[in-house]
Amino acid sequence: MSIIRTLGKIKEQKPLIHHITNWVTIYDCANIVRVVGALPVMAHAPEEVEQMTSISSALVLNIGTLTVDLVRSMILAGMKANEKKIPVVLDAVGAGATDLRTEKAKEILKKIKISILKGNSSEIGTLAGADAETKGVEAISVKGDVVEIAKSLAGKNGLTVVITGKEDIISNGKDVYVCKNGHPMMGKFVGSGCMAASVIGAFAAVEKDYALASAYALSFFGIAGEIAAKTASAPDAYKAALFDKIFDLKENEIKEMERIEKRG
Repeated sequence: MSIIRTLGKIKEQKPLIHHITNWVTIYDCANIVRVVGALPVMAHAPEEVEQMTSISSALVLNIGTLTVDLVRSMILAGMKANEKKIPVVLDAVGAGATDLRTEKAKEILKKIKISILKGNSSEIGTLAGADAETKGVEAISVKGDVVEIAKSLAGKNGLTVVITGKEDIISNGKDVYVCKNGHPMMGKFVGSGCMAASVIGAFAAVEKDYALASAYALSFFGIAGEIAAKTASAPDAYKAALFDKIFDLKENEIKEMERIEKRG
């Protein structure tokens, strides 16, 4: 499998990606899934989340604007996803910033079989029990080797861990991938992290090696980000250029620019 072949499967199969996600970035998450070639749906009501998940190919959960009721919906949807054996992506936005976020992220991890746990270094560090500091939704610090933190947490919980940053770290407890694609402009507007989780969800819907799917998704997203920066230098223009490039990313661009390193 490769980024190009996986992307081709997405465009061919058009998997439905169910989101229970961040109200701040919900439109961007829906739009990014659509331009990748999959189909987005955003259903949050507890009365329908199980039915919506039952017709979906992946579930993306994002606690960026969590409430207790929203977490209830996430757990209902997640249990249905587990029953159907489709991938569940949890974006642990702001874990470590408040007790509620940390506790609810841990509750979701306990009650649902998560396939891919995504966060920045401090969010993942917090959930791994490391000494970490989160300011809002931004990583401040984490003590320890982030590669070992990802590998250990993944192995302990039987999932794939994704730590996003200047270099993205992906591990399933055995394999480790380091994705070196991306551009600093991707951090200059709100929502790029949430969008990355949605792209991961689309790739995981068609590639069952979730570590590889995550690496492919982040490299694909990062390549588009690098190219978009060549034509746009302000956040709004850059964001539009990023969407356009994702929609029209060429095979030769992917082949020439992919920077995924596999480590043991």
